[in-house]
Parts: sequence; C-alpha cells; structure tokens
Amino acid sequence: MSEGSDYGLIGLAVMGQNLVLNIESRGFRVSVYNRTAEVTDAFVAAHPGKRLVGTHSLPEFVASLARPRRIQLMVKAGAPVDAVLEQLVPLLEPGDIVIDGGNSLYSDTERRDAALAARGLRFVGAGISGGEEGARKGPSIMPGGPASSWELLRPVFESIAARVDGQPCVMHIGPGGAGHYVKMVHNGIEYGDMQLICEAYALLQAAGFSADEMAAVFDEWNRGELQSYLIQITAKALAQKDEATGVPLVELILDKAGQKGTGQWTLVNAAENAVVVSTINAAVEARVLSSQKAQRVAASRVLQGPQGPLRVDRAALVAQVHDALYASKVISYAQGLDLMRTMSEKKGWALDLGGIASIWRGGCIIRARFLNRITEAWAADPALPHLTAAPFFRELLNRIQAHWRAVVALAVTHGIPVPAFGASLAYYDSLRSARLPANLLQAQRDFFGAHGYERVDRPAGEVFHTRWPEVID
Repeated sequence: MSEGSDYGLIGLAVMGQNLVLNIESRGFRVSVYNRTAEVTDAFVAAHPGKRLVGTHSLPEFVASLARPRRIQLMVKAGAPVDAVLEQLVPLLEPGDIVIDGGNSLYSDTERRDAALAARGLRFVGAGISGGEEGARKGPSIMPGGPASSWELLRPVFESIAARVDGQPCVMHIGPGGAGHYVKMVHNGIEYGDMQLICEAYALLQAAGFSADEMAAVFDEWNRGELQSYLIQITAKALAQKDEATGVPLVELILDKAGQKGTGQWTLVNAAENAVVVSTINAAVEARVLSSQKAQRVAASRVLQGPQGPLRVDRAALVAQVHDALYASKVISYAQGLDLMRTMSEKKGWALDLGGIASIWRGGCIIRARFLNRITEAWAADPALPHLTAAPFFRELLNRIQAHWRAVVALAVTHGIPVPAFGASLAYYDSLRSARLPANLLQAQRDFFGAHGYERVDRPAGEVFHTRWPEVID
C-alpha cells in the first residue's frame, strides 16, 4: 500500500468515534472526516498523541489515505449513505474499498455494490453489533461484499473484533448484501430475545417478585444455561434505583417501546421467502402495541379479564419460566437461522451458519453461552436442515417443554400477555405435527376458488378438484 493513513472513517457520532479509537489502538493510523468540521477538530483534540488525521473536506480526506483506500462510512442508513457516496465515489480510484458500517437494508447494499463495481470500486456492507461499548472494546462484525476485499480488511477487522476462545468474532459472510442481511436477521433475533425476557419479567412481577428479587433471579440465570449479555443487563437494569426517589428505575420508565425498523425488515423478508419467524413477529407486534399507550389505557377500563396476582409456588415458577425462556429462545434462533439458510440458497451466498453463530458469541448484543451449542451443531452436521434437528436441541426441547406449556397456560389463564412465548410454543407444536388442519383449509380454497388439492391416497403432485354442493344464502 502507498504512504498515508491505513484507514479512513466518515461520520463521527458515538459509534464512529469509538470505532476509530479501537482501530487506532491496534496500531493503525486513521483519517477522519465529519460533515461538521468542529466535530472533527474536537475529536482529534480530545485524543492528543493518537495516530489520528483530521480532515475538513472529502478531497483532503481521500488524499490522506494509502492506496488502495479503505474507507468506512458510519452514517445513518438510507438516503444519507447515498448522499455521501455521491460526493465520495468520484474522488476514488479503481480498487478502493468503501465499507458501510451502518444498519443498511441489504437490498440497498446490493444496489450500491453493483453501482460501485461498475466503476472498478469495491463496496462492503458490514453489519456491526455491540453498541457503543462494543465499538470501542470489540464488536462482532459481519462484512459481506467482494471476496477480494476481505484480505485487505481482515487485518483491521480481526484486530478490532471481540475474541472468544482466541478467535476473532468476524468472518467474511458472503457476496453482495450478505453481511447486512445477516445483521438484519441478527437484529430480528435480538427483538425476539428481548421480548421473551420481558415476558419472563412480567410473569415474575405478576407473582409478586420485587425488582430486587427479579434482579437476583436474572443474575442467577446468567450464571447458567441462559448466560447472555441481555440476561446480564436485565439483572443490572432491574437493580438500578432512581437517584431522585430511590424507586427501582425500571418502574418509572414509560412502557412504550421504540424500534428502528430492522425487525420489520426481517418480517417482510421472511414473508417474501415463505419462512415462519413467528417469535420475531410477536416481538415486533408487541413493540407496536406498547407504543399505543393511550389506546391500551382506554381499553383497560372497559375490557375485562382475570384480575389479581399469581398465587403460585415462587421457586417452581422461577424454574418453569427459566425453561420457557430457554425453549422459546431456541425457537427464535431456529427461525432466524432457517430464514438465513433459505435466503442463502436463493441467493447462492453459501452462508456458514455455524460460523455465523460462532462470531455472535462475543461482542454482539445477542452474545450468549448457548451459541457454542449452535456452532457445534453445524460443525457436527453441515447439512443440518433445522436447529431443532440437532441432538442437543431436540433433547433439550423434549425435556423442558412441559414447563414451557405450564407457563403459557398459566399466563393465558391469568390474562398475562406472553405473545412471544405463545408464538414459540405454537411453532414448536406445529413443527412436530405430522398432520395439520390444512387439509380443511385446502377444501375451503377448492370450494370457493377451485384451487385444487392433493390427496393422501394418491401420488404427490396429482391435483384434484371437487364439485362442491351449492351454497344458498
């Protein structure tokens, strides 16, 4: 590579700044540019002695970089990415690499990849998970794009990524938009994970557990099979007190959830590929319903349901909710992995599902102990058709499904909404059913629309139609 900075980054919001500091700390000289020059100057001034090169224009920024240039964008997904590319691309030379490190829609990444490839440039959509802390200390990174870009990006990405068992939590995911696609599904799974934890919290709260008692429960769970970043921060969030009142802070937070859209993107893509992601769907819908606070308050005054606390054996409930959470979590991941497998086959991406699970073990928001089991499952059987077919997960679900059912039944009986627990269990029961009532559905479709149906006593693929009796209104 020619003389100049080793790496360039555009967009100095918190994530961008933390990534720059991470990259610089690994021995790389980094050029930075932000649309607001004052932000650039303040950032460089705040870190004297660092190998940082502040620039005030895109031409100056591009000229400061060694060739082939490695330029990462950390700007808001959508139109802002296109706006930066419109100004940046004319300044670049064939072979240069542009990395979009935001949460861009994978189809946008594929469009940009094609446009830059036509100019001899390489475009990489890199999903990055871990939040602000991960960006600084080691995220999970999911880069896609041309295979030729990986060898140039690998030294940087492997040095800044989180590490588990000595292995960096980064790998080349696949061509085109594969990296951003995997990050999208990661976020969908994250939605499911968070909603399942919230439903566990709701059940314990209904049984009279205090915030401190629930914090202790989640802390204990984090020492066992459910160990994960989300369980860990749940325990800490429940233990946090409001400085002004001394009341558990979680009890003062308004129950209106936000979302940035990646969960919804996952649902749309699943529908397009005829893959069931019911746990993620339930999680997205739960956030939507939570945002309708005024409507829910009004409905609570007129719609009836069971009242009063759960009167159950508390220790038994903790064990049951633990297993319901674990089983539902497995289903959420199974659905996400099934969606990735389906899309991989459709696009020819050759996604390594076990490898993807392995780079999710550290740095990212959904990092969890049981991802080791997912990695092992695909290592043992690279052609594994579904996570639940792996011996460990098959035996786990068979063993704990009674507790799962008990929790869903308890919640329904007492009017406690557990949409993600319920959707996960319904998926499990549908998946294990050799025969579903879709035979009647096919009869209905043929009755009103002459769509035809197959028969169990005839060869597959042979279609029949019946002259049904006339309906008289």
